[in-house]
Amino acid sequence: MGIPMSRPAQVIDLDTMRKRQRAKKRLVRLSPELDGLEMLYQLASDPDTFYSMPLLAWGMREDGEVVGLVPWMEALTPCHQLDDPQCGNFVGYRDPETDEVFQSAPDHKVYELEHAAAYFDYEETFESTLIQQLPDTLGTHALCMDGEDEPWQLKQVFGWRLYNSGEIEALLVDEHLIESTPVVAGDACLYAGHSRHQVVYFFQRVIANRIKQEDPATLEALALMVSH
Repeated sequence: MGIPMSRPAQVIDLDTMRKRQRAKKRLVRLSPELDGLEMLYQLASDPDTFYSMPLLAWGMREDGEVVGLVPWMEALTPCHQLDDPQCGNFVGYRDPETDEVFQSAPDHKVYELEHAAAYFDYEETFESTLIQQLPDTLGTHALCMDGEDEPWQLKQVFGWRLYNSGEIEALLVDEHLIESTPVVAGDACLYAGHSRHQVVYFFQRVIANRIKQEDPATLEALALMVSH
C-alpha cells in the first residue's frame, strides 16, 4: 500500500523545462570590445601552444551571465562553447597589455551591460524584433555558399544584428544595391547572411586575405572544411 501524499504530484513537462533553460541562456544585450581583449584557446594537435583571437563583443544572457563573443565557424559564438579539441578549446580571456589571463568577464563590461539592459527594457513579443546592431571592428569575412554546385563567395561582414530571440545575424552587403558610400547602418544594400545563403562560415581578416591571395595551404584547408 502506497504512502498517502499531502499534496497532488506535479507533472514535469521536460520540453517546457528545456525551453526555459534555453531562454535563460538567450542573449539580451551586446557591448563591443574596444580595448583589445582576447580569447585564448588550444588545439589538441599542439597542446603546448596557446592561440589568441581578438574578442568582437561581450554579451549578456537573460540569466545575467556575461560572455565574450567571437566570430567562429558559422556563428558569433560565446567563447565558453568552444570545446572542440580539433578546432579550438577555450582556455580563458587575456589582456595583451598586462598578459593577465582571466575566466570571467571584466567588471566594467558587466556593469555596462547591466545598466544598458535595464535602460533598454523591451517588451516581450513573439514577432522577430531587432534589438541591437553592432559594427564589425575586426575585419571579419564570411564565406557564403548557396548549394553544392554553386560557387562560393567571400564577403566582408559589415556588422551584427541581435534579435529578441537571442539570435545574432551577420550583416553583409549586396554590391548591386549600393547607392552611396560609405555604407552605413540602415542602408537597403545590407542583408542578414543566413537569410540569403545556405551556409555562412566566418574567418578572421588574416585568413580572408590569404584566401583572396589564393594561398595554396589555406585553399587546401578551406576545401577540406567545405567538403565536411
